[in-house]
Amino acid sequence: MKRYCLGLGLINDPLLIAAYEEVHRNVWPEIKASILATGILAMEIYRVDNLLFMIMDTEDDFSFAKKAEMDAANPKVQEWEDLMWTYQQALPSAKPGEKWKLMDRIFEFYK
Repeated sequence: MKRYCLGLGLINDPLLIAAYEEVHRNVWPEIKASILATGILAMEIYRVDNLLFMIMDTEDDFSFAKKAEMDAANPKVQEWEDLMWTYQQALPSAKPGEKWKLMDRIFEFYK
């Protein structure tokens, strides 16, 4: 299993942030199915102010490129992504069209 941590911004508007959280309380079944189909085993999203943090645990052979291909071919995922851009904003270091950015681990501790 692999773990990835990613960051993204939200538009800094309390009404949009509340709406974003509401949408995520009722994620469409097609989106959950597409997450599993791409090799993601578990996903969590956390928020502080207008910053998002995602943790993904994946199968060992997970590929962001393959996920992008599968997402591009799935009209329901494209509809979801269009809706998400209503609330999300790219981080300052993002390339055009880039959403979630991989984060670098800077500390770890295990017992």
